[in-house]
Amino acid sequence: MASKEYIKRICDSELQLKLDAFGAVHIVGPKWCGKTTTAKQFAKSYIELQDPDKRDMYLETAKIKPSNLLVGDNPRLIDEWQIAPNLWDAVRVSVDRRNEDGLYILTGSNSIDKSEIMHTGTGRIDTLDMYPMSLYETGESNGKVSLIELFNNSSALESGCQSNLSIDRLIFAACRGGWPSSIMKKSDKAKLLVAQSYFEGLCREDMSNVDGVKRNETTSRLLLRSYARNISTMASNQSIINDINANTEISETTFYDYVNALKKLYVIQDVEAWSPAIRSKSAIQATNKREFVDPSLVVAALGVDPEYFNLDLKTFGFVFETLCIRDLKAYSSAYGGKISYYHDRYGLEADCVLHLRDGRYALIEIKLGSADIEEGAKHLLELERLIKEYNLKEEQIKLRLPDLKIVITGTQYGYKREDGVLVVPIGCLKD
Repeated sequence: MASKEYIKRICDSELQLKLDAFGAVHIVGPKWCGKTTTAKQFAKSYIELQDPDKRDMYLETAKIKPSNLLVGDNPRLIDEWQIAPNLWDAVRVSVDRRNEDGLYILTGSNSIDKSEIMHTGTGRIDTLDMYPMSLYETGESNGKVSLIELFNNSSALESGCQSNLSIDRLIFAACRGGWPSSIMKKSDKAKLLVAQSYFEGLCREDMSNVDGVKRNETTSRLLLRSYARNISTMASNQSIINDINANTEISETTFYDYVNALKKLYVIQDVEAWSPAIRSKSAIQATNKREFVDPSLVVAALGVDPEYFNLDLKTFGFVFETLCIRDLKAYSSAYGGKISYYHDRYGLEADCVLHLRDGRYALIEIKLGSADIEEGAKHLLELERLIKEYNLKEEQIKLRLPDLKIVITGTQYGYKREDGVLVVPIGCLKD
């Protein structure tokens, strides 16, 4: 069932591994990120519940005898399964009875209330997070530097690297986003329209369709615009509410309702704070950092285009951070990568703390231009120094020292500094 136009995704090998280990795999992520297309490369049969010609028939069958929808060659793909939530339990029961791996693939562009299913599926159904395409997947990163190879061999960058990605193309890539359909368009103008269309559909339809609750289109736009203005910052909920209230009245309850809808749609994915005990608790800034799943949605919410950022690189620096976090999630996903950040009231920060499943982690600063590399490196070295200082005082539970200290940039050249900090252009990075 593989498509001739299929662009290989980083998660392909992870999906195959999970199919070898579990009865079913649930692929989650924002719509248009390629879940169905990727799943079809592995499936031997499928049903698409959103098919308008068959939807009513499928739903009626799901009510009466959901197991009928599972009949077909395996792995069997059930696309947008959340339209008929009881299919989850039907899949779980089928996996239990057949006691085989790789039977089903489920895809969904929004999460559902777990109360709608009887069993979590733990041990039978495993989850695979999928993201919009990274720069390596779109071919804009040359992949000279493997993130995981750096963890395994920090001397891997000693010979340096060079990115082919100019600042203009980097800006364009962020504005276009990692939507597979946009990569296929013939012109740059057409490529940019995909993210804009995504944003329009999100405000007009998806915000209400996600759970059947009617939500105001104007309020959705204002909330997304405020989120975009505060991207990659620790703006409080109240400051965003106040921003929205400058144009229309919104209560705190309504704000949380809209935010939860965006999370269900995998549109916003805030980054939590990393809070090691190296300072007093009062010093740590623990507010979540605001992030979208893809930088193009930030651009669409702001209502600007690539030309705008040519005159406002400061704002683009925040969009660039969103792009880097998206790519880091994709590159580390097979290794259980988890993203957080560090910031304290003394101004010490790490834009990203990347933890792997095996306990290794990297402290990362994200700097668009070369002028800020030195400052980023100083932050990482100071944070490492504080961890060492804490360990000297702590007799019982010591903190692991960072395995890597990296400054990710939008510049051309990558290298290893004498102090051990790695400077890596985003245009050279891969999984």
